[in-house]
Amino acid sequence: MGSYVIRRVLQMIPVFLGATLLIFLMVYTLPGDPIAAMYGDKAADPAQVASLRHQFYLDQPLWKQYLHYMNNILHLDFGTSFTGRSVSSIMADAFPVTIRMALIAFFFEIVVGLPLGVLSGLKRGSVADTLVLLLTLLVISIPVFVLGYIAQTVFATNLGWVTPTVQDSTDITQLLLPGAVLAALSLAYVARLTRTSIGENLRADYIRTATAKGLPRRTIIVRHLLRNSLIPVVTFLGTDLGALMGGAIVTEGIFNVKGVGNILYRAIGQKEGPTVVGIVTVLVIVYLVASLLVDLLYAVLDPRIRYA
Repeated sequence: MGSYVIRRVLQMIPVFLGATLLIFLMVYTLPGDPIAAMYGDKAADPAQVASLRHQFYLDQPLWKQYLHYMNNILHLDFGTSFTGRSVSSIMADAFPVTIRMALIAFFFEIVVGLPLGVLSGLKRGSVADTLVLLLTLLVISIPVFVLGYIAQTVFATNLGWVTPTVQDSTDITQLLLPGAVLAALSLAYVARLTRTSIGENLRADYIRTATAKGLPRRTIIVRHLLRNSLIPVVTFLGTDLGALMGGAIVTEGIFNVKGVGNILYRAIGQKEGPTVVGIVTVLVIVYLVASLLVDLLYAVLDPRIRYA
């Protein structure tokens, strides 16, 4: 196991370098001068513009800029935004908010999505199975921004159970509705994926053997069926955790959540290259770590899987 983890970490290095290089090239080769964008319609002093370009290393070739950025990353320095604020402090304010909302969404996926999928998979063709399929299809069909406004109107405006927008990002109760909206699409996929996986494994030989041996149904489902059926679901959940953190732009915009998605959207609009690259770099690390943890969980779920 230890040697496998070391190999995976070494494999993550070129992936990390390639992903950061790609986003760096995409951000810093976009048309338009980010320094000029800071001044808007105002006339800029050429000397001051040259000074700012030198300060942010924009007067150097692109490959030198990337090497300079990676050198700073090794020292945990994500640079400074064009407003003069360090990117690390911006992320320190935004990431805890998004992590809390992503964990709430992840909780809904596991607590609601998995049981619905198990129920549907065990009772294929029943009324419960049909209802789960229709409900998940409905959720998948509705765009997130529409679902967000519907939830906002029903639960905040009409029922008054929550505030329409998040006033205090440290209050978990105010993040419940945005978290549920953020989880809705993934929750539907988890339910459907669980249903499909359980349906396939129910027809497997080992389930028929366990049934023929006279094992209790609960033992067959919990110890045999679920452990094997959850492998593809765990794969989806592992990658989805990173997607929840990076894909919350629409949800955070609707509910005025001051998280990563909100900051990233504004940074892109204002051509804040250092902020965009810094946030995406952290998200890449989250994806890579989540992928490693998912692979390690395989051995827990399926004893046949062993890492040398």
